[in-house]
Amino acid sequence: MRLRNVPGSREMLAASSYCFETPGELKGRWQKEFGNQNPVYIEIGMGKGKFITRLAASHPQINYIGIEKYSSVLVRALEKLEAQPLPNLRLIRMEAENLPDIFAPGEVTGIYLNFSDPWPKDRHTKRRLTSVPFLTLYWQILKPEGLVEFKTDNRPLFDFSLESVEEAGWKLLSHTFDLHRSPMAEGNVMTEYEEKFSALGNPICKLIAMRP
Repeated sequence: MRLRNVPGSREMLAASSYCFETPGELKGRWQKEFGNQNPVYIEIGMGKGKFITRLAASHPQINYIGIEKYSSVLVRALEKLEAQPLPNLRLIRMEAENLPDIFAPGEVTGIYLNFSDPWPKDRHTKRRLTSVPFLTLYWQILKPEGLVEFKTDNRPLFDFSLESVEEAGWKLLSHTFDLHRSPMAEGNVMTEYEEKFSALGNPICKLIAMRP
């Protein structure tokens, strides 16, 4: 269960040079913020940050930005980052709907979506991070041929996501209904939820889609 109320979390985030709550002034300038010309990858709904922290530590040639809307969750990622400083990782507290206000067209090379909220009720389909409206937002900030990688243990959400990719006009590069038993497992970085659900025997689904 996600933490929603850690006393002082907003103040901790505001005091950190790794975290931004009003990052609009960096739109189109993220590489300057990192001090290099390396590609920028983002994770939307990063949770406590295990996945993106591992990626940033393993790939210093890539700039990573973790996005999370809950302060009390994001502060856990910040604690990891302050314990293991990584110059190629930044954190943002924001809603995913505001991505075009934060990133310029073509500024992002890849987007990770891991174990996103399934929003199971039909009236909430547009809130799913793999819905056509969100894929349209990602299109705006991704480079041509930029990638979206999505993992979940929720099969109905995954089936919905496969349909959304096709409907939005994206190219589905690869997908699997059982990641850890497929060739796509090579180089896979586990998230907190992935470790938990895999231990329960739940198969993990993954897709990679490319912006034409």
